[in-house]
Amino acid sequence: MLSRNAYLLLLLVLPLAACQPTNEVAGPPEATPVSAERFSTEALTRMQDRAARVEILRDRWGIAHIYGETDADTVFGTLYAQAEDDFNRVETNYINAMGRLAEAEGESQLFRDLRMKLFINPIDMQQQFESSPAWLQELMVAFADGLNYYLYTHPEVEPRVINTFEPWMALSFTEGSIGGDIERVNIQQLQAFYGSGSGLAQRRIPSDGEPRGSNGFSIAPANTVNGNALFLINPHTSFFFRSELHMVSEEGLNAYGAVTWGQFFIYQGFNENTGWMHTSSRADAIDEYLLTVEQQDDGYFYRFGDELRPLEQREVSVPFKDGDTLKQREFTTYYSHHGPVVREQDGRWVAFSIMEEPIKALTQSYSRTKATNYEEFAATMELRTNSSNNTVYADSDGNIAYWHGNYIPRRNPDFDWNSPLDGSNPATDYQGLHQLHEMITVMNPSNGWIQNTNNTPFNAAGPGNSPNPDDYPVYMANNPENARGVHAVRVLQDKTDFTLDSLIEAAYDSYLPFFENLVPDLLFITAVDSPVPVEPGDPSISISIQSETLDYIDLLREWDYRFGVESTETSLAVYWAQQLMDEVRSDAEAAGINIYQYMTDHSTVQQKLRALTQAAEILIQDYGTWQVPWGEINRYQRLNGDLVQDFNDDEPSLPVGFVSGRWGALASFGARTYPGTRRMYGTSGNSFVAAVEFGTPLRAKAITVGGLNSNPDSPHFDDQAQMYADGEFRDVLFYRNNVEANLERRYRPGD
Repeated sequence: MLSRNAYLLLLLVLPLAACQPTNEVAGPPEATPVSAERFSTEALTRMQDRAARVEILRDRWGIAHIYGETDADTVFGTLYAQAEDDFNRVETNYINAMGRLAEAEGESQLFRDLRMKLFINPIDMQQQFESSPAWLQELMVAFADGLNYYLYTHPEVEPRVINTFEPWMALSFTEGSIGGDIERVNIQQLQAFYGSGSGLAQRRIPSDGEPRGSNGFSIAPANTVNGNALFLINPHTSFFFRSELHMVSEEGLNAYGAVTWGQFFIYQGFNENTGWMHTSSRADAIDEYLLTVEQQDDGYFYRFGDELRPLEQREVSVPFKDGDTLKQREFTTYYSHHGPVVREQDGRWVAFSIMEEPIKALTQSYSRTKATNYEEFAATMELRTNSSNNTVYADSDGNIAYWHGNYIPRRNPDFDWNSPLDGSNPATDYQGLHQLHEMITVMNPSNGWIQNTNNTPFNAAGPGNSPNPDDYPVYMANNPENARGVHAVRVLQDKTDFTLDSLIEAAYDSYLPFFENLVPDLLFITAVDSPVPVEPGDPSISISIQSETLDYIDLLREWDYRFGVESTETSLAVYWAQQLMDEVRSDAEAAGINIYQYMTDHSTVQQKLRALTQAAEILIQDYGTWQVPWGEINRYQRLNGDLVQDFNDDEPSLPVGFVSGRWGALASFGARTYPGTRRMYGTSGNSFVAAVEFGTPLRAKAITVGGLNSNPDSPHFDDQAQMYADGEFRDVLFYRNNVEANLERRYRPGD
């Protein structure tokens, strides 16, 4: 039997030939009620034996610290504890991952499910489970057992779809990022290609417009007061997207941090020696190929070089709920060697290519949580399956590092990899993967800090210490600089006295750098008949503005570009920027210019004035005045455990000073108004935030949005809400004696 470390080394040198996708498609598993009869005597005995080896300690915040004899025991307890806190979110993540949402919500989700089933095949996943090493199989069995034991011991819980979890299901959801690669496939275009049917309008959740991503900072010992590396974990996700917990075993597992509901590894977190933070990447890991397709008597073919290749056909069944019955719809789907066909463009079919290595991906996700130094962590990165994320790193030896992406196919640089490729040209095929040392990396820069805010990696360590873009193919880094990146460099550079608390202060610095490039264009207007240029650089002409508009400008004239709950300037500025963005969006798209750059560098003064006036008018309409404190508008509210909240101005809510990351707020709070509300309610941004000092002993502070439990009757539904809104952190209870000193409850699964 191979150990985890032996298997990790084996993966680095041998292909997983046994794990190639099959062509078989499975229908939905039969739903079976969860009861004593559902499980064999052997399964029940196995679950009960595991439960006896697991201890769950809930601290004063309801955070679960799971202690097990083996890693598998701890995984079992971890899934059991997650199910206690929010089984609905756990199940929903797997319903989505396996393409079974229509079984719960009906025919409107048919094509969302089809999208997943193009890539996730239950029979294939079951075969890959059988091909997995014994240590990983044991973890997957423990994963399923933990959830099943929760259902067995909580018969009052009624799953929407998944009545019994199976070990292979863990392979359908191997990475904890908020937007998986598959979600890059446009559902409407997929529906147009494979058939619209009737009454199949997709459910659309209005977006808050917040850039999805994260911040990660690493500070070297030379820049800290105590001579220890410091680390910031700041994911910007949908609220309540992850759980906070602690996994400990007698086999060396001791990891703390954020776990995406239903997974058995700490996705963003730390152990006593290493810390890892993933930020959404623009390193190119996905490509689309335009196929030239011909229909013949025996099927469809696509041109590749001088030959015609048959398009592989796979029959896919998608069940859906129709009233009280379960129906299903059959689809004939098509695959080239690039991947599945997902849409049509100008008469050509489009195939979608992504990384599909679930065993490697799950191995990497779990193994990094047990790495005790840089060499062990870098070995997990050699698996190259963290396809949609960058990695910011720090450790107790004082190392800090950054990897831009992880899975990057080697490509011909003569092609534009930001656009669909000609699938008939063999030169557009991948030439293997880039080795880890060929990717954009930063290791122990002399400035002593690293940052990433989903921005360009060529500013990761500031001027003079960052990678040179000329050294890398263009497809490795398509990210522009963003306002958060500008802000991050400012709070990190030239500072050599960081402490844990001052790192948190830097991460919550209230400055909004976007507006320093937007506001000055209006400040020269000091009278109603001031000369106002129609276009930047054009000769000025005299136009008339209303005196009220001058009042708006005067409010911004003395603004320090900092947000706060009492700031009326923040309210006017945010509404103004939102109106200007809406006004120039089509112009920016037509010009092919980043919307933020277009707003600051290309919008006219007249457009800015018009947007400012509209912003003030909206504030007056909603609040009776255009001078409204930001905290009166910007609110945190959670009324129940639903995945989508029905926000209500008449219900209690908390003022929040943070602002959207799009304007450069490091402490991000993505909010918008909703039907029937005048206030803006946050749904994304700062969610779980932690700051870590790798000293002896380790110290950390953290905050989670709202609370850890989805039940409104739980004291941990909202016990962190006010602290979150105030930017106040609590001490992380990492060592057992500290957990014991702050203990709320001690129990074993099933107690």
